[in-house]
Amino acid sequence: MTEPLFVIPLWADLIAVALGGVQGALFASGFRGQRRLDFLGVAIIGIVMGMGGGLIRDLLLGLSPTTLHNNWYLVTATAAALVGMLLAGLFQRLNGVIVGLDALVIGLFGAFGTSKALAVGLPLVPAIFVGVCSAVGGGILRDVFMGLPVAIMHVGSLYAVAAGAGCAVLGVLSLFGVNITVAAVAGVSVTTILRILAVVFDVSLPEQRMLYRRKVAVETAAIPIVRPSADR
Repeated sequence: MTEPLFVIPLWADLIAVALGGVQGALFASGFRGQRRLDFLGVAIIGIVMGMGGGLIRDLLLGLSPTTLHNNWYLVTATAAALVGMLLAGLFQRLNGVIVGLDALVIGLFGAFGTSKALAVGLPLVPAIFVGVCSAVGGGILRDVFMGLPVAIMHVGSLYAVAAGAGCAVLGVLSLFGVNITVAAVAGVSVTTILRILAVVFDVSLPEQRMLYRRKVAVETAAIPIVRPSADR
């Protein structure tokens, strides 16, 4: 069985990888004490951030990772990470630009993932899922490598939701016969705008609250509900 032909423009893929590498460097350079990283550590985080989404996308689709078929992916991710670390002080003063770039990267990886999933024949919902995994994959791997709680599992500013909305727009437009490039631009725009608005206005999903739960004893499950007393 031959793999379906779907080629993401190299220049677009490398832009996403480079931006991911810079973000990884900025994230890593912010640590102090025992968690601070050397050049190699920053380069690894940059590679993970820049290439993680594409690797997860291709693994979910059962394809050979595109990022390992060209020298430029590793070179770009590493160089971007080192540049990001050396210029961390400058970049941190441009917080608005970084937020915008972060939103753009999420949109790009989401669009690439969804487009490729549709091209190999996946239905709409699984294709959107692959796109979201591609968009957030680099961040998940970064947190795992750094030994940190996975960011998208906690209260935040619509990180995965923005990616899902953009991927859904791309997928629906594609099903209605819209050119994939036009659909991808629309999807990236939706993700980028939603993410920026969520950060600016500090919007997030409702936080999970503790609910009253039945306490289960070792001997039996027949335990009454325990409620806090009114005088506490």
